[in-house]
Parts: sequence; C-alpha cells; structure tokens
Amino acid sequence: MSNDIKKVVLAYSGGLDTSVIVRWLIEEYGCEVICFAADLGQAEELDHLNEKAIDTGASKIYIEDLQEEFTRDFVFPMLRANAIYEGSYLLGTSIARPLISKEQIRIANKENADAVSHGATGKGNDQVRFELAYYALNPDIKVIAPWRDWDLNSRESLIAYARKHNIPIPVTKAKPYSSDRNLLHISFEGGILEDPWAEAPEDMYVLSVSPEKAPDKPTYIEIDYEAGNAVAVNGEKMSPATLLSELNRLGGENGIGRVDLVENRYVGMKSRGVYETPGGTILHEAHRAVESLTMDREVLHIRDSLIPRYAEIVYNGYWYAPERELLQKTIDDSQANVTGTARLKLYKGSCRVVGRKAERSLFNEEFATFEADSVYNQKDAEGFIKINSLRLRIRSLMGL
Repeated sequence: MSNDIKKVVLAYSGGLDTSVIVRWLIEEYGCEVICFAADLGQAEELDHLNEKAIDTGASKIYIEDLQEEFTRDFVFPMLRANAIYEGSYLLGTSIARPLISKEQIRIANKENADAVSHGATGKGNDQVRFELAYYALNPDIKVIAPWRDWDLNSRESLIAYARKHNIPIPVTKAKPYSSDRNLLHISFEGGILEDPWAEAPEDMYVLSVSPEKAPDKPTYIEIDYEAGNAVAVNGEKMSPATLLSELNRLGGENGIGRVDLVENRYVGMKSRGVYETPGGTILHEAHRAVESLTMDREVLHIRDSLIPRYAEIVYNGYWYAPERELLQKTIDDSQANVTGTARLKLYKGSCRVVGRKAERSLFNEEFATFEADSVYNQKDAEGFIKINSLRLRIRSLMGL
C-alpha cells in the first residue's frame, strides 16, 4: 500500500505519539503529511502547535475551533441520554472521537489525500472509534495505524525515537502517563497509573483542586434547562461551550468530578483510567433533577433502561451507527418537557441537588402531601396491594 500513499491527513495532538508519527510516516511512506488538530478546549496544549508540526516535517496543519459544535452536537445529546459507562465514566474521550474523525475526513476530501492516520495504539479503544467513524463517513478511505505496523512497541522506545530525531515531547520519565483533554474532561492513562493499587499523584490533576483544599464554604448554583439542554447558569444565558467552560471552572474550584476507575475496553482488556469531569458531573446531576419533576414515570424508566446500551455504543465508537441514531431519537423525544431549573450545592468534591422547579412539573403537592387531603383515598391502596400480591401469595401457597 505504501506506493499508493502520496498524502496523509494525520489526527495530530502534538503529544508523544503523533509527534513521532509525523516523522515515521515521512520516512516509511515518503509521503506528504498534513496535520489536523481539533480545538475542543485543550487550552494551552494548542500553543505553538503550528510551529511544532511544521518543524517535525508536516507540510501544513489545520487547527479548527470546534468547541461549540463539540458541545452542542456531541456532548449535549449524550448528556440528554444521561450516558455513563460502567457506572462511573462520563465518556469524555469517547465522545470527542466522532467529531475529530468527521473533520479529518472533510480535510482529507478537500486535500485529495490518499489516507488518514491516527495515533491510537493497537491495544486501545480509540483505534476502533476513529476507524469506525472514518469508514462510516468515507467507505473508501485508506487508514494508516502506525501502532499496529511499526516496531516502536513502548513509550520508552517512542521517547528514544523522538530524541534521536530531535522531536520535542511533553512526556518525561518522571511523568510517563498520557493525557487527553477537551471541554468535557481530561483523562490520564498509562505509565505510573498502570498499577491499579497506586493512588494517582496529586500533581497530575489539571482541572480541579483536591477536595481537601477546596473552599470551606459551599457554592450554590442554579442551572436552567430547556428541552433537556442546559441554557443558563445563575440566570445568565450562555452558548453550550461557554456554559460548559463556566461549570468546569466552578466545579474545578470545588474539587468536583474526579473519577479513578478500572474499565473494560472494547478490545477485551481492562484498563485503569483517571478522569476529571467537573462541568459534566454538575450537568449530569442537574439534568436528572429537572427530569425528576418533568418526566412521566414509565417514560423515565424506559429511557433509563436504554442508558447502558447507549453508553456502550458511544464508548465502543458507534456514534455514526443506525442504532445510536435510533436511540437518540427516542431519548430526544423523551426530553420535550424537560424544562426547568436545578439548584446545586458544590462542596469539597460533592455535587448535591438541593432544589428543583419547573413550570410543567408533574409533582403535585396535593397528592404527595402527608397532611390531610381530599384528592387521594388511602383506602384505594388496599385493593392495589392485594391485586399485586396475588402471584406472591399463590407462590407461597404452592410451597414454591
């Protein structure tokens, strides 16, 4: 295939892997390399990326600001689904891959490139996520996955390769873990984190202070929702990306959103990951609070039964698959009346709902009160209980 490859568009972060890949592609294929970096809210990680890509050998680099699209069209639909993978992971890395792939394919088509490439390892989930998206968006595209082809089989060998070719890298032996950051989260994997018994070092964290060092006074915030989407914080209307950034700031200051877990990768192995998701954690709690007032019980329960499947679909990389689109339509239908306000208390790592309100609330105090009322006959409960206990009574009478 190498003779057919004249131009490659590489998903580029400027980290260890993709920095090495630029040089490796040039040497292995003798091809032109165009780098693409999606600005999803990495902040200072994008500094000097243009110069670094060119100095490493790329012919050009695209740096696209996709923060609003990322939040509006990818993060918010996922949050409407309350998607959490294996009970803990808010899918911050997973949800970024379909948008990066979409823009990468667009650039490849524009540049008449022969192939696309990425820096995901042959052991990880991202290779699956990127390539499923590539093929869904361009069935004929060629894909180069260096980690599956080269003989650089460890972080140490990549560091040695980079030093040999004078490639500056942000990884040292003192901090050999890898990280991935966007507006929704930052993740840390590998290196010193590969021991699941070892506590992650405090100096690793970027988006949040430790709960012990968070303010001694709680922070109260209010988040307004319209049709399942957060639209304002403390009464101030904001764009999706601005709103998420503000909640990252408030959550980070209060030590919100740290998760340390061992997850099951799609390729079959377990992996330890440490995540910071301050704003996403707040939005998840607030969304469920508004839903509790505005969603019918059976609709809520059916939607909740879909959460594990939806989260698995996103985690495994099937964003552009018909099953995700089908679930999304069902979930979005359920969100039509999810309009209201949640009040939350942020305090030393805890994000707790302390109030919720909605104009179209299904909560009716006349029915729910423990005081005297004229709308609910408590005697009606006797027949309800007897009918529902019938199968249990029969089972007991049969000695089963």
